[in-house]
Amino acid sequence: MSKIEIFNQLDEEIKELETVEKVLLSAIEKEKLEDVTFNLIIVDNEYIHELNKNYRGIDRETDVITFALEDEDSIIVPEEEGRNLGDIYISIDKARSQAEEYGHGLLRELSFLAVHGFYHLLGFDHMTPEEEKVMFAKQEEVLEEYGITR
Repeated sequence: MSKIEIFNQLDEEIKELETVEKVLLSAIEKEKLEDVTFNLIIVDNEYIHELNKNYRGIDRETDVITFALEDEDSIIVPEEEGRNLGDIYISIDKARSQAEEYGHGLLRELSFLAVHGFYHLLGFDHMTPEEEKVMFAKQEEVLEEYGITR
């Protein structure tokens, strides 16, 4: 059975996270994955800025950053424990400002960022136009199937 752990590191309730979890579970199902786990961690701009600076060498905040365990050859997880995909960090501050900038709600933005991070955990990327086309098509399909549109 797949499991998503959600950690809200802020002193506020974010009601959209309940739906975001369901969207992620539907993405797992869509990809026909079984027995995977990963963490979704909600942080502020200051925290994600430090992650971005320390781990990617980019001295600014970002909206989402992932740490995919399957990208790391030195980490060995026994198969009977399932697949631990890693961690997705989302800045609630960036999500709010981008939702406003793009003219849609916080639920859409958080769902997009979470699904985007999920596909990064699976090894998808968007460094080339071809990769971007594949990854973004998968993301949009998951969101549309769940009824989360712009």
